Amino acid sequence: MSHPEHKDAPRANAAEGEAADRQQARNTALSLAVILTTVTLVVLDGAIANIALPSITVAFGVSAGEAVWIVTMYQLGVVVALLPCAALGESIGGRKVYLAGVLIFTLASAACAAAPNMSMLVFARFVQGLGGGAIMGLGAMMIRFTFRPEVLAHALGWNAMAVALSSAAGPAIGAMILSVADWPWLFIVNIPIGAFVLLGSRNLPRPVGSGRRLDGVSAGFNTGFFVLLVLGADIAATRGLAGTAMLAGAATCLAAVILRERRVEAPLIPIDLFRNGSFRYSVAASISCFSGQTMGYLAIPFLIQHQMGLSIFTAGSVMMVWPLLVAVTAPISARLSKRMPTGLICAAGGSLLGVGLAIGGAWPLYGGLAPLVSGIALCGIGFGLFQTANNQVLLLSAPKKRSGAAGGMQGTARLMGQTIGALAMSLLFDHAPDGKALQIGLIIAAVFALCAAAISSIRLQHDRRAAQEPST
Repeated sequence: MSHPEHKDAPRANAAEGEAADRQQARNTALSLAVILTTVTLVVLDGAIANIALPSITVAFGVSAGEAVWIVTMYQLGVVVALLPCAALGESIGGRKVYLAGVLIFTLASAACAAAPNMSMLVFARFVQGLGGGAIMGLGAMMIRFTFRPEVLAHALGWNAMAVALSSAAGPAIGAMILSVADWPWLFIVNIPIGAFVLLGSRNLPRPVGSGRRLDGVSAGFNTGFFVLLVLGADIAATRGLAGTAMLAGAATCLAAVILRERRVEAPLIPIDLFRNGSFRYSVAASISCFSGQTMGYLAIPFLIQHQMGLSIFTAGSVMMVWPLLVAVTAPISARLSKRMPTGLICAAGGSLLGVGLAIGGAWPLYGGLAPLVSGIALCGIGFGLFQTANNQVLLLSAPKKRSGAAGGMQGTARLMGQTIGALAMSLLFDHAPDGKALQIGLIIAAVFALCAAAISSIRLQHDRRAAQEPST
């Protein structure tokens, strides 16, 4: 005789399995929400802080040049923290360092809002940048440990969309806040967002640390490299000798840390990951692409306002087309990466970005706003295609236990490209023939983007050869 409870057992097990799957899906969705909120926190702060600079100059009675240090010191804090925090996350657990970054960022936001003078505000911004560096350095690890490989591209697409939308909305949100409140409120708004992330952090993954010790000497060389690189790039156009000396010092620090860690199993600067051709080509392409993107971001608003004689509002509205189309294209890039090689997607994206920038450089040949808008639209589409697919390769070409290092290098490549682009435009503004800096800058930016496309094509061929090689 059969027993009813025996018949019901498979159904009960299936129901339990479905309930577990639903709970897992909820946890994954909540984890993604926390990660995207944190990304929004960091990107928005960078976007809305810039718009407060005129108000801060009046409030503290400082010059515009002094106020720029509010931006520079934040960027410096980010780049100094990226690789050490990534290494520390691999050592003691990525979640701990990630949340420590959120806490530091949130507390530093409160310190920025309460700063009684310019010196304290600049220092608080540097500390805030350190927290942002921890967030950016470990964000990729959090995403990789949250999602299965087959859906990772979609998560990266959502992440890219959040970055693009935050970047596009930042100036408008900053302007809205400043229309009803003083500049400290631009930093106060970070506090409830940071609190939400900390309260929702129980859904984040908990990668186990390796226990490897972080080398303080190597971290010091890393800090020296980025401090001298950022400050040297900042002053190179105005004080050539001092800037050159700082850049030479940066190169010396980089060489020192590479020599010190060349035989370490998991080095601070991930030399081990560069032995993988896909990773190496993706980093190079990312640096080149961000160099072109930054030059375009700097040159096009000047082109619209100074050479076309249009308003700041028009310039802002036109430039918003770029990040909005990145937000639209990034999820499409994620879907395409399941159907075609990522190298092909990156090459196409870099080519579209290059063509869009070249249209801006050729503006005097046709005049009018419509062709320029079409070029900016191509830039947004191309950058959205490139960035999502390239980040996927950067992350997946590294072993899972080295996700922190891959994420740190991803952020470092982005910031190095932005520094190169900013320095190139600064040099052109100072030394190019009258009225030619913008056109020359956009043509050089197009070359950078096309170089990113070419590097991605080389990676495509490398990946095909690697796939054909017999496994050993």
